[in-house]
Amino acid sequence: MKSNNDYKDENVWLMYGDCVERMKEIPDGSVDLTVTSPPYDDLRTYTGHLQSWGEDVWKKVLNELYRVTKKGGTVVWIVGDATVNGTETGTSFKQALYAMELGFNLHDTMIWNKGCFSAVGALKTRYAPVFEYMFILTKGKIKTFNPIKDKPNKWAGDQRKHIYNRLPDGSMRKSSGNVVKEFGQRYNIWEQSPHRQKGDGKHPAPFPEKLSTDHIISWSNENDIILDCFMGSGTTGYSCIQNNRNFIGIEMVESYYYMSMKRMGVFHDK
Repeated sequence: MKSNNDYKDENVWLMYGDCVERMKEIPDGSVDLTVTSPPYDDLRTYTGHLQSWGEDVWKKVLNELYRVTKKGGTVVWIVGDATVNGTETGTSFKQALYAMELGFNLHDTMIWNKGCFSAVGALKTRYAPVFEYMFILTKGKIKTFNPIKDKPNKWAGDQRKHIYNRLPDGSMRKSSGNVVKEFGQRYNIWEQSPHRQKGDGKHPAPFPEKLSTDHIISWSNENDIILDCFMGSGTTGYSCIQNNRNFIGIEMVESYYYMSMKRMGVFHDK
Protein backbone atom coordinates (compact mmCIF):
# COMPACT_ATOMS: atom_id res chain seq x y z
CA MET A 1 0.00 0.00 0.00
CA LYS A 2 1.39 3.36 -1.02
CA SER A 3 2.65 5.59 1.79
CA ASN A 4 2.40 9.36 1.97
CA ASN A 5 6.18 9.30 2.41
CA ASP A 6 6.75 7.72 -1.02
CA TYR A 7 8.65 9.56 -3.74
CA LYS A 8 8.54 8.87 -7.47
CA ASP A 9 9.84 10.56 -10.60
CA GLU A 10 10.89 9.19 -14.00
CA ASN A 11 14.16 7.73 -12.69
CA VAL A 12 13.69 7.12 -8.96
CA TRP A 13 10.94 5.33 -7.03
CA LEU A 14 11.34 5.29 -3.25
CA MET A 15 8.90 3.32 -1.12
CA TYR A 16 8.51 3.57 2.64
CA GLY A 17 7.43 0.39 4.37
CA ASP A 18 7.94 -3.37 4.64
CA CYS A 19 9.72 -4.67 1.54
CA VAL A 20 7.73 -7.93 1.49
CA GLU A 21 4.51 -5.93 1.07
CA ARG A 22 5.86 -3.07 -1.02
CA MET A 23 7.58 -5.31 -3.57
CA LYS A 24 4.12 -6.61 -4.51
CA GLU A 25 3.61 -3.25 -6.24
CA ILE A 26 6.55 -3.88 -8.59
CA PRO A 27 5.46 -5.56 -11.87
CA ASP A 28 6.53 -9.11 -12.70
CA GLY A 29 9.82 -9.38 -14.58
CA SER A 30 10.57 -5.64 -14.51
CA VAL A 31 13.88 -5.40 -12.58
CA ASP A 32 17.23 -5.85 -14.32
CA LEU A 33 19.39 -6.00 -11.22
CA THR A 34 19.00 -6.06 -7.44
CA VAL A 35 21.93 -5.03 -5.25
CA THR A 36 21.03 -5.46 -1.61
CA SER A 37 22.19 -6.58 1.80
CA PRO A 38 19.57 -8.07 4.11
CA PRO A 39 19.89 -8.11 7.91
CA TYR A 40 22.55 -10.57 9.05
CA ASP A 41 20.84 -12.78 11.64
CA ASP A 42 21.12 -10.62 14.77
CA LEU A 43 24.55 -9.11 14.17
CA ARG A 44 23.24 -5.56 14.46
CA THR A 45 20.17 -3.84 15.79
CA TYR A 46 18.25 -1.75 13.26
CA THR A 47 16.16 0.43 15.60
CA GLY A 48 14.34 -2.56 17.04
CA HIS A 49 13.18 -4.10 13.76
CA LEU A 50 15.36 -7.20 13.75
CA GLN A 51 12.96 -9.22 15.89
CA SER A 52 10.84 -9.74 12.76
CA TRP A 53 13.74 -11.07 10.66
CA GLY A 54 13.84 -14.82 10.24
CA GLU A 55 13.42 -17.64 7.75
CA ASP A 56 9.72 -16.94 7.31
CA VAL A 57 10.62 -13.39 6.22
CA TRP A 58 13.70 -13.89 4.05
CA LYS A 59 11.97 -16.65 2.09
CA LYS A 60 9.16 -14.21 1.23
CA VAL A 61 11.75 -11.61 0.18
CA LEU A 62 13.51 -14.06 -2.14
CA ASN A 63 10.16 -15.18 -3.56
CA GLU A 64 9.35 -11.59 -4.48
CA LEU A 65 12.82 -10.99 -5.90
CA TYR A 66 12.43 -13.97 -8.19
CA ARG A 67 9.06 -12.68 -9.37
CA VAL A 68 10.19 -9.11 -10.13
CA THR A 69 13.53 -10.05 -11.75
CA LYS A 70 13.64 -10.06 -15.54
CA LYS A 71 14.63 -13.18 -17.41
CA GLY A 72 18.42 -12.99 -17.53
CA GLY A 73 18.45 -10.49 -14.65
CA THR A 74 20.68 -10.65 -11.61
CA VAL A 75 20.39 -10.39 -7.83
CA VAL A 76 23.48 -9.49 -5.78
CA TRP A 77 22.75 -10.74 -2.25
CA ILE A 78 25.43 -9.61 0.23
CA VAL A 79 25.21 -11.38 3.55
CA GLY A 80 27.09 -12.76 6.55
CA ASP A 81 26.34 -15.03 9.51
CA ALA A 82 26.16 -14.55 13.24
CA THR A 83 27.98 -16.88 15.63
CA VAL A 84 25.61 -18.27 18.24
CA ASN A 85 26.69 -20.64 21.02
CA GLY A 86 30.03 -21.21 19.34
CA THR A 87 28.74 -21.99 15.85
CA GLU A 88 28.02 -19.92 12.77
CA THR A 89 24.34 -20.00 11.88
CA GLY A 90 24.84 -20.88 8.21
CA THR A 91 21.87 -18.66 7.32
CA SER A 92 23.71 -17.24 4.31
CA PHE A 93 24.04 -20.73 2.78
CA LYS A 94 20.41 -21.54 3.53
CA GLN A 95 19.37 -18.37 1.69
CA ALA A 96 21.50 -19.18 -1.36
CA LEU A 97 20.17 -22.75 -1.50
CA TYR A 98 16.57 -21.58 -1.15
CA ALA A 99 17.11 -19.09 -3.98
CA MET A 100 18.22 -22.01 -6.14
CA GLU A 101 15.09 -23.94 -5.16
CA LEU A 102 13.04 -21.00 -6.45
CA GLY A 103 14.76 -21.22 -9.83
CA PHE A 104 17.69 -18.81 -9.49
CA ASN A 105 21.08 -19.93 -10.77
CA LEU A 106 23.93 -19.48 -8.29
CA HIS A 107 26.01 -17.76 -10.95
CA ASP A 108 28.93 -16.96 -8.64
CA THR A 109 29.85 -16.97 -4.97
CA MET A 110 31.93 -13.86 -4.54
CA ILE A 111 33.76 -12.67 -1.44
CA TRP A 112 33.87 -9.15 -0.05
CA ASN A 113 37.20 -8.95 1.77
CA LYS A 114 36.85 -5.99 4.10
CA GLY A 115 40.47 -6.22 5.16
CA CYS A 116 39.65 -5.44 8.78
CA PHE A 117 37.83 -6.98 11.70
CA SER A 118 34.39 -5.40 11.77
CA ALA A 119 32.27 -8.28 13.05
CA VAL A 120 30.91 -8.81 16.55
CA GLY A 121 32.30 -11.50 18.82
CA ALA A 122 35.30 -12.73 20.80
CA LEU A 123 38.53 -13.92 19.18
CA LYS A 124 39.63 -16.36 21.86
CA THR A 125 38.60 -19.43 19.89
CA ARG A 126 38.70 -18.42 16.22
CA TYR A 127 40.39 -16.16 13.68
CA ALA A 128 38.97 -12.72 13.03
CA PRO A 129 36.27 -12.82 10.33
CA VAL A 130 37.02 -10.21 7.68
CA PHE A 131 34.77 -11.18 4.77
CA GLU A 132 31.16 -11.52 3.69
CA TYR A 133 29.49 -13.51 0.92
CA MET A 134 28.21 -11.87 -2.24
CA PHE A 135 25.92 -14.41 -3.92
CA ILE A 136 25.32 -13.61 -7.59
CA LEU A 137 21.92 -15.05 -8.45
CA THR A 138 20.59 -15.03 -12.01
CA LYS A 139 17.16 -15.80 -13.43
CA GLY A 140 18.16 -18.06 -16.28
CA LYS A 141 21.19 -17.34 -18.44
CA ILE A 142 22.74 -14.02 -17.44
CA LYS A 143 22.08 -11.24 -19.95
CA THR A 144 24.59 -8.60 -18.82
CA PHE A 145 28.20 -8.83 -17.70
CA ASN A 146 30.57 -5.89 -18.01
CA PRO A 147 33.78 -7.19 -16.44
CA ILE A 148 35.93 -4.71 -14.57
CA LYS A 149 39.54 -4.98 -15.71
CA ASP A 150 41.70 -3.26 -13.12
CA LYS A 151 43.88 -6.13 -11.85
CA PRO A 152 47.55 -5.27 -12.54
CA ASN A 153 49.28 -7.93 -14.65
CA LYS A 154 52.69 -9.03 -13.42
CA TRP A 155 53.94 -9.61 -16.96
CA ALA A 156 52.44 -6.48 -18.53
CA GLY A 157 54.09 -5.62 -21.86
CA ASP A 158 55.68 -9.03 -22.35
CA GLN A 159 55.19 -10.91 -25.59
CA ARG A 160 53.70 -14.31 -24.82
CA LYS A 161 54.72 -16.51 -27.74
CA HIS A 162 52.67 -19.43 -26.55
CA ILE A 163 50.19 -20.03 -23.77
CA TYR A 164 48.75 -23.30 -22.57
CA ASN A 165 45.15 -23.93 -21.67
CA ARG A 166 44.03 -26.98 -19.72
CA LEU A 167 41.23 -28.94 -21.38
CA PRO A 168 38.39 -30.74 -19.53
CA ASP A 169 40.22 -34.10 -19.84
CA GLY A 170 43.31 -32.66 -18.15
CA SER A 171 45.46 -32.34 -21.28
CA MET A 172 47.09 -29.05 -22.32
CA ARG A 173 46.48 -27.17 -25.56
CA LYS A 174 49.05 -24.72 -26.93
CA SER A 175 47.83 -21.53 -28.53
CA SER A 176 49.41 -18.32 -29.73
CA GLY A 177 49.83 -15.61 -27.15
CA ASN A 178 49.68 -11.82 -27.36
CA VAL A 179 51.35 -8.94 -25.61
CA VAL A 180 50.23 -9.00 -21.99
CA LYS A 181 48.00 -6.03 -21.22
CA GLU A 182 48.61 -3.73 -18.28
CA PHE A 183 45.42 -4.78 -16.50
CA GLY A 184 43.42 -7.98 -16.49
CA GLN A 185 39.94 -8.98 -15.39
CA ARG A 186 39.29 -9.05 -11.66
CA TYR A 187 38.97 -12.20 -9.62
CA ASN A 188 35.82 -12.85 -7.62
CA ILE A 189 37.31 -11.72 -4.31
CA TRP A 190 36.92 -7.96 -3.99
CA GLU A 191 38.89 -5.99 -1.42
CA GLN A 192 37.02 -2.96 -0.15
CA SER A 193 37.14 -1.29 3.27
CA PRO A 194 33.73 -0.96 4.94
CA HIS A 195 32.17 2.46 5.19
CA ARG A 196 31.61 3.78 8.67
CA GLN A 197 29.18 6.43 9.85
CA LYS A 198 29.35 8.20 13.19
CA GLY A 199 26.79 9.98 15.27
CA ASP A 200 23.23 9.38 16.40
CA GLY A 201 20.73 8.29 13.80
CA LYS A 202 23.33 6.98 11.36
CA HIS A 203 22.91 3.60 9.70
CA PRO A 204 24.90 0.86 11.52
CA ALA A 205 25.92 -1.03 8.36
CA PRO A 206 26.20 1.24 5.30
CA PHE A 207 27.44 -0.12 1.98
CA PRO A 208 30.78 1.14 0.68
CA GLU A 209 29.87 3.23 -2.35
CA LYS A 210 32.53 1.59 -4.52
CA LEU A 211 31.18 -1.89 -3.74
CA SER A 212 27.67 -1.05 -4.91
CA THR A 213 28.98 0.93 -7.90
CA ASP A 214 31.19 -1.92 -9.10
CA HIS A 215 28.29 -4.39 -8.93
CA ILE A 216 26.01 -1.97 -10.77
CA ILE A 217 28.60 -1.50 -13.52
CA SER A 218 29.28 -5.24 -13.74
CA TRP A 219 25.72 -6.58 -13.98
CA SER A 220 23.68 -3.80 -15.61
CA ASN A 221 23.68 -1.20 -18.39
CA GLU A 222 22.67 2.44 -18.49
CA ASN A 223 18.91 3.03 -18.11
CA ASP A 224 18.37 -0.40 -16.53
CA ILE A 225 16.14 -0.68 -13.47
CA ILE A 226 18.00 -1.43 -10.24
CA LEU A 227 16.33 -2.45 -6.96
CA ASP A 228 17.49 -2.30 -3.36
CA CYS A 229 14.76 -3.73 -1.13
CA PHE A 230 16.79 -2.98 2.04
CA MET A 231 17.71 0.56 1.06
CA GLY A 232 19.33 1.58 4.35
CA SER A 233 21.36 4.74 3.91
CA GLY A 234 20.76 4.86 0.14
CA THR A 235 24.17 3.90 -1.21
CA THR A 236 22.80 1.73 -4.03
CA GLY A 237 20.42 4.48 -5.08
CA TYR A 238 23.15 7.11 -5.03
CA SER A 239 25.40 4.86 -7.16
CA CYS A 240 22.54 4.35 -9.63
CA ILE A 241 22.02 8.08 -10.03
CA GLN A 242 25.76 8.61 -10.57
CA ASN A 243 25.85 5.87 -13.24
CA ASN A 244 22.66 6.65 -15.20
CA ARG A 245 20.53 3.80 -13.89
CA ASN A 246 16.92 3.90 -12.74
CA PHE A 247 16.38 3.03 -9.10
CA ILE A 248 13.71 1.48 -6.89
CA GLY A 249 14.40 1.57 -3.16
CA ILE A 250 12.41 0.27 -0.19
CA GLU A 251 13.08 1.04 3.48
CA MET A 252 10.94 0.45 6.58
CA VAL A 253 12.90 2.53 9.13
CA GLU A 254 11.78 6.12 8.83
CA SER A 255 15.08 7.74 9.85
CA TYR A 256 17.00 5.63 7.29
CA TYR A 257 14.38 6.35 4.63
CA TYR A 258 14.86 10.10 4.96
CA MET A 259 18.62 9.62 5.22
CA SER A 260 18.45 7.93 1.81
CA MET A 261 16.36 10.69 0.31
CA LYS A 262 18.86 13.28 1.49
CA ARG A 263 21.79 11.30 0.11
CA MET A 264 20.15 10.99 -3.29
CA GLY A 265 19.28 14.68 -3.39
CA VAL A 266 15.56 14.04 -3.28
CA PHE A 267 13.40 16.66 -1.59
CA HIS A 268 12.44 15.81 1.96
CA ASP A 269 11.11 17.68 4.96
CA LYS A 270 12.50 15.60 7.83
